[in-house]
Amino acid sequence: MGEYSKALSSHERSLEIRRVALPPNHPYLADSYNNIAMVYDNMGEYSKALSSYERSLEIRKIALPPNHPDLADS
Repeated sequence: MGEYSKALSSHERSLEIRRVALPPNHPYLADSYNNIAMVYDNMGEYSKALSSYERSLEIRKIALPPNHPDLADS
């Protein structure tokens, strides 16, 4: 518990790999942003978390149908 910097680093690395490998609005990118947001949230970095949650939601609104359950996660 509490190894947030390691978790954040891993999720950011995953995001970078996905940015290279996937189209710009792929749902997996939204997953990465959501994971980063959750780490920031747990760290108490709420403005950073909000920014990542918003980016995740933005991608999901483009990539997924309007009734998709993943929209509720963002």
